[in-house]
Amino acid sequence: MDIRPIKTRKDHESALKRIEQLWNARPKTREGDELDILTTLVVAYEEKNTPINEPNPIDAIKFRMDQLGLKDRDLVPFIGARSKVSEVLNCKRGLSLPMIRRLSEGLDIPAETLIQSYRVSS
Repeated sequence: MDIRPIKTRKDHESALKRIEQLWNARPKTREGDELDILTTLVVAYEEKNTPINEPNPIDAIKFRMDQLGLKDRDLVPFIGARSKVSEVLNCKRGLSLPMIRRLSEGLDIPAETLIQSYRVSS
């Protein structure tokens, strides 16, 4: 077992290849331990080098709508009149704090996602 820190893309690729070879290793074996260590190192490297940005609030709303099978009209209780819903979904109007609260609670979208800034066109 030759395990070293993952510092480069090449190290990362090598670790992923080795993980693939060890994928079916049984726990509490030498190979199982190696798999555990390598996956921990890969996760640490990826978190440091490939951070995931918060999604655009409107994209998050649209994604959640798709998941729940909602139409624009279903957002009226959270955003207001259908015209407001249209303006928000087309980035013509920003989300207000009350909208964010209602969307977060009603659609189970994290408030941290909804408060992200995004471009509103006029």
